[in-house]
Amino acid sequence: MDTQPTALPFNVASLVFINDAQGRFLLLERNKAPNKGLWSPIGGKAEIQKGESPFECAVRETFEETGLSIETQDLHLFAMVTERAYECCGHWLMFLFRCKKPIPALPPNGREGRFEFFERAAIDALAIPETDRQALWTLFDEHQNDFVALRADFKPDGQLEIHYEQRRMPHETPLS
Repeated sequence: MDTQPTALPFNVASLVFINDAQGRFLLLERNKAPNKGLWSPIGGKAEIQKGESPFECAVRETFEETGLSIETQDLHLFAMVTERAYECCGHWLMFLFRCKKPIPALPPNGREGRFEFFERAAIDALAIPETDRQALWTLFDEHQNDFVALRADFKPDGQLEIHYEQRRMPHETPLS
């Protein structure tokens, strides 16, 4: 049986996995917390006080961070991830999107950090957040064309427990 989570601030965010025409992934080496100094897909917090949806957040963050103009139909939601007690500072509800529109060039570096393109095989060797290493990239590899929901519980000893709450595989009958 799960124990009750600790009361911490709660954040809603969207992450966007974007490729260039060669299939390389655009990653950002972040200049600020969370994940300062680590490589991750672009994205950020939803403006929940304005009623911003996860799709709207993904569109806004993509433009703000990269200059790439996309619309909601350019996105495929492939995962919903709840992180409990991330860095012992807060809980996160994250929506993970695959952008179906390739980015034409490397964006200029900005206040958020520095951009690079990486082949998928090179990403596991990068300095990336532990959740990304243990869950997010595996989710992308396995579910980029379908859907999965999971909860990641960060334990006081630093261990991460992954709990799958729903999986829909491409061969399954679509939900009605």
